[in-house]
Amino acid sequence: MKRVMLAYSGGLDTSVIVPWLQETYGAEVVTYTADVGQGEEVGDARAKAIATGAVEAVVEDLRAVFVQDYVFPAMRANAVYEGYYLLGTSLARPAITVGLVRAAAEAGADAIAHGATGKGNDQVRFELSAYALQPDIEVIAPWREWDLRGRADLVAYAAERGIPVPVTPERPFSMDANVLHISYEGGVLEDPWAAPPPGMFRMTTDPELAPDEPEEVIVSFENGSPVAVNDTALDPLPLLERLNEIGGRHGVGRVDIVENRFIGMKSRGVYETPGGTVLHHAHKAVESLTLDREVVHLRDELVPRYAEMVYNGFWFSPEREALQAFMDSIQDRVSGDARLKLYKGGVSVVGRRSDLHDLYDAATATFEADDVYEQADAGGFIRLNALRLRRLAEARMGEGE
Repeated sequence: MKRVMLAYSGGLDTSVIVPWLQETYGAEVVTYTADVGQGEEVGDARAKAIATGAVEAVVEDLRAVFVQDYVFPAMRANAVYEGYYLLGTSLARPAITVGLVRAAAEAGADAIAHGATGKGNDQVRFELSAYALQPDIEVIAPWREWDLRGRADLVAYAAERGIPVPVTPERPFSMDANVLHISYEGGVLEDPWAAPPPGMFRMTTDPELAPDEPEEVIVSFENGSPVAVNDTALDPLPLLERLNEIGGRHGVGRVDIVENRFIGMKSRGVYETPGGTVLHHAHKAVESLTLDREVVHLRDELVPRYAEMVYNGFWFSPEREALQAFMDSIQDRVSGDARLKLYKGGVSVVGRRSDLHDLYDAATATFEADDVYEQADAGGFIRLNALRLRRLAEARMGEGE
């Protein structure tokens, strides 16, 4: 093996992997850093990679692609894993892998490598995506090969070789950031009873310290996708960034869960997803006006399956693509505005409207006098629906129950 393309973040794991690949495989290492909105580390990635021994460092801005082609499709599907998780990391992995596989081909690499551990979901997400894109690709997963058994070993390995790393024993958090969210794992967070340490969160204000006055925000949708905030049209990336700013100011989007990983274990994850949380509630509000009842109920039955596919790494699977086609097909009617109130970490829908596809009929729903609904008709409706229940009760009484 002469050349390896490494998915590189500049964090502890990938900083150690660069020299490890050279020592273990005798290969040149080219690093690939996809900018999906992780912030300052992107600017330092090229210099850090070269300093640790990489022969070349590729950095690519995928933020707009990530939001438009991954975040928004999942949002149109109302995707939430196990009731809480808006899939921030899960969605970023296939986007990164597309860039990684393309860059590897352009650099003439014999294999790709990643820093995901052998206990986590990301190894599955990276590799399933890679195989779906290039079936014969070679993948190196150092965490499944080396004899370094934990973060402390990696810190010691880096220290022996003079490699600066961003993790210290005093702050042993594993963080993964992108424009949709930040996830936190490891350290004291491995105890599910321990609260997140003060000052850990980066995208959101502590709800207790958030403004004492609520703020209203209007999100506008066309065909299921958000297109404007407070009547200002925005492209996908700046729209999400704007909602991150607004939601983050009010402490919106913090989640602390114990989730079920695909590989079988339970894991404690802490997430902050301010803009995505606002979008999720706004989208459902517009849907409540514009989608037929049975369509919504059918879609909601499929949401857990869709979210599970994404969480487990099957973004490029035929089943996810088929479900996406269904999810998108019903979004043609989802155009309108949602008005939300943000306050101390909470999001409340306070208004919704649709000029194009509104199925809400005030004349029918009113509690006042109307000329469109005959209340006496409800009697026959109830009797027909009660028919089987009455027959069952009669049978039970006859059997002495």
